Amino acid sequence: MTVIRPIGRRGRFAPTPSGQLHLGNAFASLLAWLQIRQARGTFVMRVEDIDKHRAKPELREQQMDDLRWLGLDWDEGPDKGGPDAPYLQSLRDPLYEEALERLEAQGLLYPCYCSRADLAGVASAPHGLSSEGPVYPGLCRHLSASERELRAQTKTPSLRFRMPEGLTEFWDRVYGAMRYEGRELGDFVVKRADGMYSYQLAVTVDDAAMGITDVLRGADLLDSTPRQLALYEALGLQPPRFTHVPLLGDASGMRYSKRDRSLTLQALREQGVRAERIIGLLAYLAGMLSQPEETKAGELVGKLDLDCLPHETIAVRDEWMGWLRG
Repeated sequence: MTVIRPIGRRGRFAPTPSGQLHLGNAFASLLAWLQIRQARGTFVMRVEDIDKHRAKPELREQQMDDLRWLGLDWDEGPDKGGPDAPYLQSLRDPLYEEALERLEAQGLLYPCYCSRADLAGVASAPHGLSSEGPVYPGLCRHLSASERELRAQTKTPSLRFRMPEGLTEFWDRVYGAMRYEGRELGDFVVKRADGMYSYQLAVTVDDAAMGITDVLRGADLLDSTPRQLALYEALGLQPPRFTHVPLLGDASGMRYSKRDRSLTLQALREQGVRAERIIGLLAYLAGMLSQPEETKAGELVGKLDLDCLPHETIAVRDEWMGWLRG
């Protein structure tokens, strides 16, 4: 069924419930929220729980509660419903399978029987882009039908997408003109041997199905964009506008991760840190305030200027963290 939506900007935040949100996640979510609220658009909450073994319902609820506590709301989502339900990726498998069938009909997929050990043992494989690891050397791309039949007797294959050769170009709202050669990207997995659909496939299908016009996310996903654009093209879908924002890191510039448990929103809440204090620090780091000061998310609508963002990881100095904790 075709969903008829009013014309307007649509953005989203799509957390993965395999860990708690930290300051870096809060930074990206605040900027994504402000981008759409300033445009008077629709903001969507989509939970990327496609890895059903690692995703935990209790973490999903914790993440959504943390975002509400920060003052970030959404117009559609798992708790609110909406025209594009379900908003949990774990319930959207039929859409991903349909997309695979369309790619298969075009001859754009092939079975891959390589194990991680096989790929680790390829000494000549160049180091790939950060979101995918080493470039796949194409070991299974040209197997004959008889070779595939033989290997299928001992291993269930994954499915790889044939990344087109040549140049992929796109404009990023923060990083400007981006150019990637197909050989730098390599063929990538769209469905794992265990049956799990890949992030690249699921996010492309879901953003298109939900009519997302603007994707704002962390710079660690910048090099996922040409892969997703290749899928948009192959599936005949309209891609959104992309904005990648710098990551947050400690005073040395080491990026935050889910392992930094003391910097999770839950830990900061337990320490008595006020939501307005976190929002104020994040707003200062994004160039919306001249100094850290307590503020509410709603008071920042109209103040986000993406041109003020740096391209490198933002190092959060110790004195700023001291101010945050009071």
